[in-house]
Amino acid sequence: MKSIAVNFMKLFHKSGTVCEVLIFLLLSSGTLMAAEKPVAVDTGTTAWMLTSTALVLLMVPGLAMFYGGLVRTKNVLGTMMHSFAAMGIIGVLWVVLGYSMSFGKSVLGGWCGWNPDYFLLRGIDNMILDAGVPEYVFAMFQGKFAIITPALIAGAFAERVSFRGYCLYIVLWSILVYNPLCHWVWAADGWIFNLGANGAIDFAGGTVVHISAGVSGLVAAFYLGSRRGYPGTAMHPNNLVMTLMGAGLLWVGWFGFNAGSAVSSGLDTARALTVTQVAAAAGATAWLLIEAIHLGKATTLGIVSGILAGLVVITPAAGVVKPAGAIVLGMGASLVCYFGLFVKEKMGYDDSLDAFGIHGVAGIFGALMLVFFIRESWMVHAGTSVGGSWSVAQQFLVQLKAVSATIIYSVIVSGILIAVVEKTVGFRLVESDEKSGMDHALHGEHGYGLINLN
Repeated sequence: MKSIAVNFMKLFHKSGTVCEVLIFLLLSSGTLMAAEKPVAVDTGTTAWMLTSTALVLLMVPGLAMFYGGLVRTKNVLGTMMHSFAAMGIIGVLWVVLGYSMSFGKSVLGGWCGWNPDYFLLRGIDNMILDAGVPEYVFAMFQGKFAIITPALIAGAFAERVSFRGYCLYIVLWSILVYNPLCHWVWAADGWIFNLGANGAIDFAGGTVVHISAGVSGLVAAFYLGSRRGYPGTAMHPNNLVMTLMGAGLLWVGWFGFNAGSAVSSGLDTARALTVTQVAAAAGATAWLLIEAIHLGKATTLGIVSGILAGLVVITPAAGVVKPAGAIVLGMGASLVCYFGLFVKEKMGYDDSLDAFGIHGVAGIFGALMLVFFIRESWMVHAGTSVGGSWSVAQQFLVQLKAVSATIIYSVIVSGILIAVVEKTVGFRLVESDEKSGMDHALHGEHGYGLINLN
């Protein structure tokens, strides 16, 4: 406005003609109107983002089925409740302050973000992002990530925690671990987002979701101790059919998880969707081959583990690798996770459903190894954007710093939170309740109760 006014005065004094002044005012008005024109909704991109949001939410009941089938019969409802409780509790918490802490402007030295307009989402009613998507849609899409992450942690301490302790823990963990990490990695002024020349690469949540959840679960497994009777007592899955169905839902939902993270409906979306499919298939195939060689037979639990390893490893890399790289990453993740499970046996800790063994290990592997499979066009753009050359070594160091920061922060804060919950409302189940099972002791129900028809 100031520059336009100055030009107007110069023109007026030079010409003094009414005609010229009117022409200038008309042209300036058109410029102002064009500059102030609001961003239009891109209906195609918005439709895909709405679909992606629903797909990511579908992963939560998928996870409930996946975990629910792996525990003993007496704990199936209690285990599934962990996922469904996260849908409710974190769903509210995200709207109240999670979105603001994650995507607001940096405060407290960059520890988290904050934007008063994002509190209760009260200031985004008419906001359209530059991508042509209503901000409501983006906020809800990101909210599904916030929901599923603490639900993933529950796999590490399945069958041995109180429900109220779990609920308090996920509230504190979301506020103090997830939201700050989300801000660091994905907010425009987050320090990990701006780490190095091009920032750390985490397309859809390798650090934010999988490493943080896996590492936090490992801390909980050590702090709370093993299930009573583990490992001497056999603890067979109650329903592998349900676990297989849950894995299928996770695979389908993951297309929204990864491809939706492009926040577009174009080439980047197609790339992310393709490598997600390829990595999951490669992970499943590799686990089958490993079991066939090592055990002489392929198992259903093995194939779902391979699927999950492939999906996790490609999550940070979905925006930068080609299908060939996705195959290597998917197979490599299955190999690393398979033999990582033997480390658990050697060390004797009880990561009940391998939250760290799959999510933590594959997340770390993917976040670091992706640098060796980045497409050439991304490398060229990365070098051009900083006016110099880009190298694998430079990016690997950036990735290592991001992974290390995520691990260290998650370990410290998660450990403190677990101790606080245990000392206040109690986290670990008392022996009598653990023996009778979570379903009966905590919820007064039975997952497989038979109806007497007589």
